Amino acid sequence: MLATRLRRAVYWLRVLINGTAALRYNACYPRMPSPIFMQPIVIPDSEFELTAMRAQGAGGQNVNKVSSAVHLRFDIRASSLDEAHKARLLMLRDARVSSEGVLIIKAQRHRSQLLNRQDAIERLYAWVNQVARPPAVRHATRPTLASRKRRLEGKTRRGHIKAMRGKIAAE
Repeated sequence: MLATRLRRAVYWLRVLINGTAALRYNACYPRMPSPIFMQPIVIPDSEFELTAMRAQGAGGQNVNKVSSAVHLRFDIRASSLDEAHKARLLMLRDARVSSEGVLIIKAQRHRSQLLNRQDAIERLYAWVNQVARPPAVRHATRPTLASRKRRLEGKTRRGHIKAMRGKIAAE
């Protein structure tokens, strides 16, 4: 429990210092990218709606009688984000975004409603901040002469290996 809280505190210190966070789907908390010097995006509480509901899954009586899960609804099109940021969020093709442009996050990792509310808000900020910086423009480059030679050498080597797989001719 203490290790989890310490990890969360370190994560939020990094968010405050770097100003952004990127989601990592295989961990509980987002991983920090390389330092980016930009202002963190702030979403007013009035722009998202939190609704408590009963959690799904195992848990016995506690699941059946306590509304500990939280649904967070965030309307991307009606938010105060700039238009370019909204467009990048809508282009993510996330299953949690409805056709009307409303992001729905369901948080039910914890047994307490307060922790689930914090988790939903953290996930919202991480999701919004992952596209905070516009994508880098790709400049077309040509392969170097050495890389072209290496590629051709590899192809001829592979061709010789495949040629040796044939039947051996009787002499």
